[in-house]
Amino acid sequence: MDLPRLRRVWKRVFALAWPVMAEQTFRTAMRTTDILVTALFSPAAVVAIGLADLYARFPLRIGLGLGGGAIALSSQDTGAGAAENRDEAVTQAILLGALAGVPFVLFGFLFGEFAIDVFGRLVGERTSPAVVDLGSTYLAIVFATAPARHVALVGARALQGTGDTRTPMYINIAANSVNIVGSVVLGLGLFGLPRLEVFGVGLATAGANVLTAGLLCFAIWGSWTDAEFAWPRDLTIAKQLLVVSAPRVLEGFGSEIAEFPFNALLLGFGETVNAGFQIGRRVYQQVTGPLSRGYNVAASILVGQALGEGDPEAARFNGWAVASLGVLTVGAIGLGLVVAAPRIVPIFTDDAPTIASAVDFARVYGVAGAALACFSALSGSLQGASETRIPLVARVSGMFGLFLGLSWLLGRTAGFGPEGAYVGVFAAYAWMALVVAAGFRYTDWASRAADMMDARGSGPGAESDAASGDGSRADDSP
Repeated sequence: MDLPRLRRVWKRVFALAWPVMAEQTFRTAMRTTDILVTALFSPAAVVAIGLADLYARFPLRIGLGLGGGAIALSSQDTGAGAAENRDEAVTQAILLGALAGVPFVLFGFLFGEFAIDVFGRLVGERTSPAVVDLGSTYLAIVFATAPARHVALVGARALQGTGDTRTPMYINIAANSVNIVGSVVLGLGLFGLPRLEVFGVGLATAGANVLTAGLLCFAIWGSWTDAEFAWPRDLTIAKQLLVVSAPRVLEGFGSEIAEFPFNALLLGFGETVNAGFQIGRRVYQQVTGPLSRGYNVAASILVGQALGEGDPEAARFNGWAVASLGVLTVGAIGLGLVVAAPRIVPIFTDDAPTIASAVDFARVYGVAGAALACFSALSGSLQGASETRIPLVARVSGMFGLFLGLSWLLGRTAGFGPEGAYVGVFAAYAWMALVVAAGFRYTDWASRAADMMDARGSGPGAESDAASGDGSRADDSP
């Protein structure tokens, strides 16, 4: 391998990724704060937040899916110099995101209690009334701001596709800081405010969603970013956004749907096992999630912009370079977590059975860290090339076949208990990494990206065409 070239790419990866890592650190710190605060109330509160968060991930997945389409088109059009197409893609993605959030508002208010209670029914038991009450309250509050959450996710990724990873960082750090302070103050009732507990934690999250969306839209509308809002008029761009985004949304939905029976399986082993899973995974996400997300975004930008410039060889090299960096760094941190888990987990809870379960799950995720980083980086690379079908196949097959299927087979059918789930979790992420690696190596994603750019008038010659007065769209010429 060309080591000087690899070092140059790694240097650029860090330049693009560190703002994403910083913002994600605050985001995961916010979620960690929610767990820490709710753990002070009761184990039931931790379970309630964890179960409600499973539903709250559906707006997240839609936002990430549409954001995937936005970052793919934005990075490619930036590399090709097709600014008009890029701005229209940004605008259309944000509008689609806002509209897609409306059904979640209604769901949260009308079906919250049923949504939480269904977990117990999956294993023939009744979910604790306290868990149902707390979980449905939190869900209704957070879902009320689902449109804003979508706008925030899409807007951030659209800007990142232009190479601007700092503006979303500044905005997200500010909003998540407000969220962290709000969760502590409103949840615990500090500084003379009422102690609202789970309700207060939900209010803080909802407020941060609205603040993030508003600031990102203001940044795009103003003169702080290269991207601008544009009047939507090109149906080809809208179609391509949906073509790229739909597999990402389905990938996320499939992953979250598999989590429902998986959490029900863990609840069947006891509330402390489920609480341990929530805490153990949160510990892993806190220490490695920011890096994985940063590598995912950096890979999308580097691959997408290289393809926009008409250099598929550079795109391929960049993708492997980001993946190798992710495996080395996240893999090393994951192994460190295996050793440090018994000292970290007690920060979240003093309940001995919950601690034991959380340590085990944190260690499982730590061992799987390298595979998770590889999957994240290469799925980002494929996303930058507008190829989101391969990560869909990888995640859905891994989550249903191994994360859920193997865990259920070993844990419940074979009677191994939680240990069966440990095997299923690790096997799922190893499989996902293998599938995307094979897809990135053997499929012709570069040609797919080139064809889509040509269809919307954003091929590598768009910049020179625009300079000569022809415009960046094929149908703009007289």
